[in-house]
Amino acid sequence: MTYPLVSELADAGIPVTVSCRVLKLARQPYYRWRNDPVRDADVLRAYRINALHDAHHDDPTFGYRYLADEARRAGWRMSRRTAWKLCSQAGILSSAQRRRRGKGKKAGPPVFDDHVQRVFRADAPNRVWLTDITEHRTTAEGKLYCCAIKDVFSNRIVGYSISDRMTATLAVDALRNAVARRGDVAGCILHADRGSQFRSRAMARELRRHDMVGSMGRVGAAGDNAAMESFWSLLQRNVLNQQRWATRQELRLAIVVWIERKYHRQRAQDTLGGLTPIEFEAKLTKPLTLAA
Repeated sequence: MTYPLVSELADAGIPVTVSCRVLKLARQPYYRWRNDPVRDADVLRAYRINALHDAHHDDPTFGYRYLADEARRAGWRMSRRTAWKLCSQAGILSSAQRRRRGKGKKAGPPVFDDHVQRVFRADAPNRVWLTDITEHRTTAEGKLYCCAIKDVFSNRIVGYSISDRMTATLAVDALRNAVARRGDVAGCILHADRGSQFRSRAMARELRRHDMVGSMGRVGAAGDNAAMESFWSLLQRNVLNQQRWATRQELRLAIVVWIERKYHRQRAQDTLGGLTPIEFEAKLTKPLTLAA
């Protein structure tokens, strides 16, 4: 499913290099797939996973050894090692995973002033961006973290980064992804909360590198970044809470597909006059281009 999405984004004007960086893919395998999209090995793997899923559905208590036996009875021969590998990749588990409870950390002091003051409006693209990090747990591989950047002009998600670790690199990668997509962003305000990822030296260096202005809200004041919280609420309802996600790659793909297909290109917004973010930007930036 991942490679067709890269192709679709390339047709929409997003460079393959950018898409592969966000999806954590190497470019060479993608180009090999483009020359030969469906391999016999992929088809066989899909049928085997389907057989394992069917056996698991009949009795969720079965481990991979019993699932392999049931798949063989259904006509799909495989070794137990192959069954274990496919079950691990597909998130087919015979028991619930333990959950580890983390300790909350107190937010540190701001490193930037609040230049937004809850005014989530802009008269042109790349004037004010909002950013934040959300997390969601998978059943087989632990948590997945997503850092997204939203342009308040069109509500478009101009950049994002997804990882299994919530570090400063996660936020910096999202910013680099946004700059790669948007080009000249000098003077743009990037508004965030006081999370350590946004207060890091790496983030400050990246902002200076692109002549951007950092901005931070107050501690415990969700309204200081309310427009970004509204996006997370949409993502929660439309993707994260729709099912139990087994693997990080499965959840990563679902998030990217929803952002790029549904949110950007299909979901009309009342605040944008009934247009999608892509339509809104195309409509309002075209006259500016012609005038220039």
